Amino acid sequence: MRFHIITLFPEMIKSVLSESIIGRGEKKGFIKIDYSQLRDFSDNKHGTVDDTVYGGGMGMLLTAAPIYSCWKAICEKIGGEDGEKKIRTVYMSPKGSLLTQKKAEELVKYTDLIIICGRYEGVDQRALDEVADEEISIGDYVLTGGELPCAILADCVARLAEGVLSDPECHQKESISSGLLEYPQYTKPFEFMGRTVPEVLVSGHHAKIEKWRWEQSVLLTALRRPDLLEAWLKKNLGNLDKSGIEFLKENGFI
Repeated sequence: MRFHIITLFPEMIKSVLSESIIGRGEKKGFIKIDYSQLRDFSDNKHGTVDDTVYGGGMGMLLTAAPIYSCWKAICEKIGGEDGEKKIRTVYMSPKGSLLTQKKAEELVKYTDLIIICGRYEGVDQRALDEVADEEISIGDYVLTGGELPCAILADCVARLAEGVLSDPECHQKESISSGLLEYPQYTKPFEFMGRTVPEVLVSGHHAKIEKWRWEQSVLLTALRRPDLLEAWLKKNLGNLDKSGIEFLKENGFI
């Protein structure tokens, strides 16, 4: 899978995505991340890519032409290499739909993901109407630009790409992916500040450990994200064994 990022600050994103698991995944060739400096597509010698807003108001707006020219160049490069490419263009925006694990699982199916990072007061709507397939938000708040949200989206999607993680189970059973929040986890030493590791985890009884972990996930989800638990129950209740049903009943979840 390849990521094509349109931004005024490529180094800001590269410094994040070149490290750790995503960085290793790119070095091994499982993903590729290309950065396009928007100023390189300016139509003037000063490299200006923003202007004042029609109708008045504070701040500047990224103009449509450089974004379109950059996007078109990326698409031509992709199309010239392989006619079987599946391309999706995303604009990072607080007005977009909220990023979820389900959305990441949808996006990883594309061969090429183009991500546009806004700045200042945003982007001329005509550019978005022309090139963007969707707008995505990382939360109900406003940042100074789209670079940090872009890095979050790219990380979230890239780690799902084949080969990036050592085993698909790494993300299939983790928090949110399973539909429930992840159970508490512990490492050495056995005791810290008077708190000890739950005995079941050192029992060596794998069935009991799995049962404890599932029960903890349910309890934690009920406490912090009851909306997730409700959705999970609708989807999975019919597949639970007798002990699972009894646990849910005992705790008043069904």
